[in-house]
Amino acid sequence: MTHDRNATSPTGNAVLTLDVPGVPGPDRLAEPEGFTVTVDSADRIHFLDWGGPAPRAPGILAIHGLAQTAWAWTPVARRLAGIRRFVAMDLRGHGLSDAPTHGYDLATLAEDVGLVAESTLLEDARDASVGGVILAGHGFGACVAAWAARRLGELCRGLVLVDGGLQDFAATTEMDPDEFLRATEEPPEVLRSMTAFLADRAGFDIASWDADQERAARETVVEVPAGRVIPATRPHVVAGCVEAMFAYRPGEAIAGLALPVVALRADGGPGDTWSSLVDVQRARVEAGLPPIREAIVPAPGHNLMRYRPTEVAAAILAASA
Repeated sequence: MTHDRNATSPTGNAVLTLDVPGVPGPDRLAEPEGFTVTVDSADRIHFLDWGGPAPRAPGILAIHGLAQTAWAWTPVARRLAGIRRFVAMDLRGHGLSDAPTHGYDLATLAEDVGLVAESTLLEDARDASVGGVILAGHGFGACVAAWAARRLGELCRGLVLVDGGLQDFAATTEMDPDEFLRATEEPPEVLRSMTAFLADRAGFDIASWDADQERAARETVVEVPAGRVIPATRPHVVAGCVEAMFAYRPGEAIAGLALPVVALRADGGPGDTWSSLVDVQRARVEAGLPPIREAIVPAPGHNLMRYRPTEVAAAILAASA
């Protein structure tokens, strides 16, 4: 991996050159085991444990985005589980985790992440030579990961923000949470059947559509007796998470984190809306903290685990190098 510490990206972050050739190829035969951990409120949080070798380096805990599930991380897990312990969790209200009526604020979601880490990867951290956990989050999951890194303190050895966690939605979208929810509703024709829904998802980028992507897509909807599909994530969960996303402030979450922070962003994303990160970077440098390192990759959309899994894996490895 090479890294030019004198170069900066348009957002003011240090440019990171990813070691893509150093990422293993995907293990197509690997399959995870599913487990749950019960939090203080008696709600169960589900996670997929992809296993990994005997601990020699920090394990990885991956957090999906809004209205997705742990299966979204499958392409990355297939590349990294042979060299690192890899766990992907379902946020509360998503996938097979319980969906209580409350608890979708960033602090509670971060507490859930911490408990999953403590019940899995941080068992390995009893050996000081192993060194804690790397948190990786996508989209809204990146916001949660940043807050969870604060909760875990020195046990978190690196933070990877995948196309998220760097934007102040309240300041840059010119929307309120209700407007955002309306803007992201699925068109009726997409939900008219499972076939229509899967065809829509495949059409995002046919080259990356495979059995793993179909499974990940199926996990986000429920087929009802009339043949239509509806989102699997309940409306109160999505609304609560969007409220949390609009309450997220990058400076508050990231500026004081005394650990490596790596950001991976899709080219053509809202880079101009992230200009406030210049201030975050300045605050980190003035505090003597390592600069945020950023890589920008070409991609047809937001889901970089689908479109650029090798680059996502390389970013995760860079955070713990």
